[in-house]
Amino acid sequence: MSSLWYDATVQASVNAAAVLLNGGSIKIFTGTAPAVNGALTGTLLATLAFSATAFAAATASAGTVTATANAITSGTAAATGTAGYCALVTSGGATVATGTVATSGANLNLSTTAITAGATVSCSSLTVTQSETGT
Repeated sequence: MSSLWYDATVQASVNAAAVLLNGGSIKIFTGTAPAVNGALTGTLLATLAFSATAFAAATASAGTVTATANAITSGTAAATGTAGYCALVTSGGATVATGTVATSGANLNLSTTAITAGATVSCSSLTVTQSETGT
């Protein structure tokens, strides 16, 4: 059975997940994202820090709830490689979500996926979305 969740319910869910990322980070890895709840794999290329309050309050529009990250601090690449996926991680190191990385059309879009050790890696914006249809 597919459920139709109302704005307030999905907003509360997205906001609760976003709070887990307060003071956490975005970790960028080579390779492909693991299966749900799988261990992170690949080479850790860079770590970018979320603000103490990682996301603004979620908003709802046209059946989708969206939360936009507050300022994200750039990081220095720890290794050289091609970015393949990212992990959103709590300040305690627990993985909240993973997503794709590319130059467009991905969960995390970078100016280039070719990362070189010692280079600055930055993200100008990040949003997370959740459908209200239960899918």
